[in-house]
Amino acid sequence: MIRVLIADNNVELCDILTRYFEKQEDIEVAGVAYDGEQALNLIEEVEPDVVILDITMPILDGLAVLERLPGLNLPKRPKIIILTAFGREDLILKLTQLGADYYVVKPFDMEVLVTRIRQFAQGEESLIKTSGTSAELKSGAGKDLMTMVTEIIHGMGVPAHFKGYNYLRDAVMMVLEEKFVPGGNLTKQLYPRIAEKYNTSTGGVEAAIRNAILTAWDHGNREYISRMVGKSAISTKAKFPSNSLMIAKIADHLRLKMQAG
Repeated sequence: MIRVLIADNNVELCDILTRYFEKQEDIEVAGVAYDGEQALNLIEEVEPDVVILDITMPILDGLAVLERLPGLNLPKRPKIIILTAFGREDLILKLTQLGADYYVVKPFDMEVLVTRIRQFAQGEESLIKTSGTSAELKSGAGKDLMTMVTEIIHGMGVPAHFKGYNYLRDAVMMVLEEKFVPGGNLTKQLYPRIAEKYNTSTGGVEAAIRNAILTAWDHGNREYISRMVGKSAISTKAKFPSNSLMIAKIADHLRLKMQAG
């Protein structure tokens, strides 16, 4: 049996992967981790053959897990398959340098993923890439992507008259269609683009999105938001999801929905 550890704070994705892997006669789910620290503990405890590792996890992200992996007391290093929403060359180079064996750009084909698990468990060592396309993103359930983004933001409880409603929707669309990376690029590229479109300031865009998320968290559908971002992803200090986390998780949720559809 090939022992697989799944590390991703998206509970829905973990459940989908677990169910799919359990249907394979030669694959066993050795454990599921929802943050990077838990992933390291479980890697050392269950000694999996393959680790499915998400990049954007709380406490420790996927890169930090890769960095700390050599320090674990392991008889054999597991093969690492990275899940990421972004196929940037600099990120792929960093993953390669840290010893990742394979990376998958969401949305991904389950059968391809299982094939790679089997290959790496048998000793294959090259880094390969698989990715979805914008056409796949736009083809789900008879709805266009803008409609689905709008439904999610509405479901969160963001008031439609808030400026941040449109700013958040545009930010998610840019991440999905133009592969912007939530994080440092928000202030450098994404916020200015939105600011230019609405003839406002970069700081105004950031503040309006933050206000929209806070309002939804305090007066909207907090349970829905928590399920989407993962409760462990929200630090006790922050109290509610950050702009970059919310944008990334909405994009992730839609990619997963496209994959399931």
